[in-house]
Amino acid sequence: MMIKAITFDLDDTLWEVWPVVERAERLLHDWLAARYPRIPERFTPLELRELAGEVRAARPEIAHDRTALRKEALNLAATRTGYREFDVESAFAVFFVARNAVEPFAEVRPTLERLARRYTLGSLSNGNADLRLIGLDDMFHLSLNAIDVGAAKPEPPMFEEVCRLLRLRPHQIAHVGDDPEHDVEGGRNAGFRTVWVNRAGRSWPGGPRADAEIGDLRELEAVLAAWETGFA
Repeated sequence: MMIKAITFDLDDTLWEVWPVVERAERLLHDWLAARYPRIPERFTPLELRELAGEVRAARPEIAHDRTALRKEALNLAATRTGYREFDVESAFAVFFVARNAVEPFAEVRPTLERLARRYTLGSLSNGNADLRLIGLDDMFHLSLNAIDVGAAKPEPPMFEEVCRLLRLRPHQIAHVGDDPEHDVEGGRNAGFRTVWVNRAGRSWPGGPRADAEIGDLRELEAVLAAWETGFA
């Protein structure tokens, strides 16, 4: 029954993501203004993001793939503003590099380094963060996202895949994340132990709670120690 592996959500668990995404969208908007000016003349950065929702509704088969959604939204904007040729790969690259210019919370790397001495660490994300660009790829034995497995949390496939790859039973894995639905509900339904990272002191939205709640990753080690004592 001992915990042998810990999986982590990324965005808003290991770093704050939305200010970074908004900056990336502004940088993309500026890039488009210099090369495809009719697009930013018609669409604000927020409206370009909202086009992804339109794509998601029209193409539910790629709803889990945030990279594909962004690219298709940009292609749609180009079509609607009369561009027959549009370099979507270069446009997305501007966004993607800036989107990965995140700053992990101060306790993240030291805590992961300590945990890695005792547990196998993995990451499970619905987003398209690139741990190599962020500089945390050396902390994780494996990293999966919704694009890799074809489905997003809280659906089972990502949790099932990590069990398969690590050759562990669900009860031997703890999942740590900030989202009550994607991380807590998804992990619990998959049979994982769950830890809710609640940095902002939010109220629990309802339903079965996580096995533990922490304000930042420094508290995770005490949770794991208490669980080990309870298993003994």
